[in-house]
Amino acid sequence: EPAPACVLGIDLGTTSVKAALLVGTERGQVVAESCSRETQAHTSSLEAGPQGMEQNVWRIIRALNECLAALPQQQLQRVTRIGISGQMHGIVFWKRDKGCKWAEGGTGPTFEPEEVSRLITWQDGRCSPTFLSSLPLPQSHISLATGFGCATVFWFLKKRPDFLKPYDAAGTIHDYVVAMLCDLKKPIMSVQNAASWGYFNSRNKSWNTDILKKSGFPVHLLPEVGDPGAIAGRTICAWHGIPEGAEVGIALGDFQCSVYSCLSERTDAVLNISTSAQLTVSMPLGFQPPETPDPSSAVTYFPYFNGDYLAVAASLNGGNVLAAFVDMVARWTEELGLQVQESAIYTKIIQAALAQNDSKLSVRPTIFGERHIPEQLASVTNIAASDLSLGHVTRALCRGVIENLCSMLPVQHLIETGVRRILGSGSALARNEVLRQEVERIFPFPVVYGKDVDAAVGAAMVM
Repeated sequence: EPAPACVLGIDLGTTSVKAALLVGTERGQVVAESCSRETQAHTSSLEAGPQGMEQNVWRIIRALNECLAALPQQQLQRVTRIGISGQMHGIVFWKRDKGCKWAEGGTGPTFEPEEVSRLITWQDGRCSPTFLSSLPLPQSHISLATGFGCATVFWFLKKRPDFLKPYDAAGTIHDYVVAMLCDLKKPIMSVQNAASWGYFNSRNKSWNTDILKKSGFPVHLLPEVGDPGAIAGRTICAWHGIPEGAEVGIALGDFQCSVYSCLSERTDAVLNISTSAQLTVSMPLGFQPPETPDPSSAVTYFPYFNGDYLAVAASLNGGNVLAAFVDMVARWTEELGLQVQESAIYTKIIQAALAQNDSKLSVRPTIFGERHIPEQLASVTNIAASDLSLGHVTRALCRGVIENLCSMLPVQHLIETGVRRILGSGSALARNEVLRQEVERIFPFPVVYGKDVDAAVGAAMVM
């Protein structure tokens, strides 16, 4: 009996690349193998200075190649379909006929980036509120923000126009990989990624080309747009042993794929806390987002699959807040002439917080701002001498992260939408019992952990 076909899922994340192989069984699709590699791709931005957030595309593709080389060859040879997701909002530019070069590797042909720019990521901060307010108003249900692909193009157009001249194609990092695998003459982008760039009308699935042309925007850089789940093309040659001609899906949003990997009931809400934090609930069937955005609204409606939408409170402040706190403590101890590993500090502060059931301290943890109120920074109030211990502060900080999400998508709204339980996921939630305690204290629903979100698995499941 021939071995079952495999589906490969890939997620190109902010810090790592992950690949998962799914095989069909009598119980449905199961993960046969998975692998992840850190990209170590962050690099300083010469143009944007400290506000810039860029990554080296060559290093990302190197991590992708290492990931696939580590998977079993005999299973890769049975792959018939590939689903790819990645970090939304960001943008990379390339020259169509010189986007990559193929070479023979240890596990078969692989490609390396050639005439490709750096990836300007979703975390990029070069577009100030003043700069954004100078741009034309989009015809979209999503407010424009720094880090969005179209906003970044406008920045280069106005600040560094020569930068754009060598390139005739652009996309997210995962759109780039799909274009290289299938040798697409013009990249194709899913509705999910297009909406994340700004200047895209999700109702009629089209770019705001008239508005953009009037401002001199290089509309030839905009990819074509297709439905999530559709096929973008086929692999042009064997890739790490994956047969030539394997179907490759249009690249998908990592957020939507993460939700897809765990959301089984429309009455579930997904709470994910990793680097950032998201609280998500499915909108009713047939829902259409408003014609124009409400810039002050903390909830964004993300295109999902089959015409559905997710209501998303996407906070820029999650596990990165706790990481910044640990970094601060490490720096203080170093200034005092002591050396303590950050991992040891993390363990100690969680232990201290577990010993403190409550704290009168109130922490607004928004040190990275929020898209709907970028000017709001963090604050600590209700400071009493009795609540200054490491345990009190850590407890209050963890509660603040959850309360901040709740202020964006209130519990009452979840109740009205019909939510019956919460699926808790993400690396920060998995390793921090204090955060889990605060989730259960604040939300009046059963919370289920362990159904971890996995964008690579979700991307494969969609295929």
